[in-house]
Amino acid sequence: MDTIQGIKNYTSSSKSILTIGTFDGVHMGHQKIINALVKDAKEKKLQANLLTFFPHPRMILKSERTIKLIDTIQEKEIILKKLGIDNLIIHPFSLEFSKLSAVEYVRDILVKKLKISSLYTGSNHHFGKNKEASVDDLILFGKKYGFEVRTVSAENISSITVSSTKIRDAILNSNFEIAKKFLGRDYELNGVVIKGKGLGKTINFPTANLNIKEQYKLIPSKGVYLVRVYYNNNFFEGMMNIGNRPTIQGINQTQEVHIFNFNKNIYGEHLKVLFLKKIRDEKKFNSVEDLKNQLIKDKDTCKRNLSI
Repeated sequence: MDTIQGIKNYTSSSKSILTIGTFDGVHMGHQKIINALVKDAKEKKLQANLLTFFPHPRMILKSERTIKLIDTIQEKEIILKKLGIDNLIIHPFSLEFSKLSAVEYVRDILVKKLKISSLYTGSNHHFGKNKEASVDDLILFGKKYGFEVRTVSAENISSITVSSTKIRDAILNSNFEIAKKFLGRDYELNGVVIKGKGLGKTINFPTANLNIKEQYKLIPSKGVYLVRVYYNNNFFEGMMNIGNRPTIQGINQTQEVHIFNFNKNIYGEHLKVLFLKKIRDEKKFNSVEDLKNQLIKDKDTCKRNLSI
């Protein structure tokens, strides 16, 4: 898969099959559209292309600069590559871009620049200035400019329509089973291990302090979690604490993971942390010794859950 930064840098002269969206989470509903597109492109020997936007349009249009996203743009890229997309076009969304009329958007970008043969979309797709046009308008544009519009119905799991908003809510409510069903995978955090205060080592619970540089990444609520850690092509079980560490008068929120049966110096290295279950909320203890005793109980709880 080739990743192209900006529509202007897409230079292919051949026809393509395209889908468009923010695809936050690349959830099962998104995958339904993408799988249909990739299959069609292979059969017709055309490029399978996906156009997405970063920053997320809501960060620009609705002044929601604090919106938290399921995936970082790097995580999204990895997932889309696995799904068989040929070209991922990441366009920087802006106020100027949002003011394009529906006609300008279709004629100048989709037809002239991206050279679409077919466009795959969800049934509720809107586009153009102030979202002035719908799928019905898109079908009319297709007839005028010579491309086909394929609408894909929403994906339902247990009679619930899958959406990025529902997944964000599930993650914040620590309902990782629902999040996994909707995403088709465990929710994850990715980051580099940085030095912390080192308290964990003194109480036999060494932790890796995970630095997540993307401020827009959705972090689960404060508490202790059963997790699976991917490091150096291997998986390990562990438990993660997210919070301000009130027992030691912590100020800034941290994400610290204690990896079971692990004893390596991994400062500066990358970890992927997959969330399985919330064990408890964050709590302030009367002493570090009380904290240590609770961590022993937490670890036992984690191991019992792993054996179920």
